[in-house]
Amino acid sequence: MKIKNPFSGLSRSEWILWIISVTVVAASFMITPEYDIMTLSASLVGVTALIFVAKGYAAGQFLTLIFSVLYGIISFRQQYYGEMITYLFMTSPAAVIAIVTWLKNPFEGTAEVSVRRMTKKDVLIMSLLAVLVTTIFYFILKAMGNASLIPSTISVTTSFLAVYMSIIRSPYYAVGYAANDVVLIVLWVIASVKDISCLPMVMCFTMFLVNDVYGFLNWHKMQKRQEQERRNNLNDRMVLYDKN
Repeated sequence: MKIKNPFSGLSRSEWILWIISVTVVAASFMITPEYDIMTLSASLVGVTALIFVAKGYAAGQFLTLIFSVLYGIISFRQQYYGEMITYLFMTSPAAVIAIVTWLKNPFEGTAEVSVRRMTKKDVLIMSLLAVLVTTIFYFILKAMGNASLIPSTISVTTSFLAVYMSIIRSPYYAVGYAANDVVLIVLWVIASVKDISCLPMVMCFTMFLVNDVYGFLNWHKMQKRQEQERRNNLNDRMVLYDKN
């Protein structure tokens, strides 16, 4: 996989999406009486990671790793232990695995990852592991006295589905993350009722949701284009073979 400045590959519409995301996130922090610089930094890193992931760039996974660590610390301070455990011990390691997987599977030697269709075996394994992970985390979080137990448990499930599909390079990774965004919006709305300084996190994950929807659409376009290019290359090789 070619390593290049990921910003250089953004289209005009993607630049606009990134600028709007960064602006909304930053503005939501600035209008809050008290805001935490770590939370602001994590949010800005997060929205930037998502636009690169939507492009299929491994740089997005590098930033996801950084975001996961920062968000894990933030979640711990709000007693969202499920989020802390999920991001520090599941999303972070998964981002490392995804970095390696994406770098090893570039599309035609470009900076773009090669998109892969999910198989029935993938779905079966993912479903079984999701049930196992959800069950284990539910009892762990319950024992820890996690705030908002049910939403936090659902967040664990959606996060696992997202990271699994991200690792295997499926476009449906974005569906998992979009579902997780909705859960996190609910969690941070609950936190905002008690502490208004948490309101920027609601806006943060709202922009995450917008970016993940775009990621899903763009990965499907990537998949169709890559499959068509593979067919064209195969036909060209067959024609060359016949001539020889």
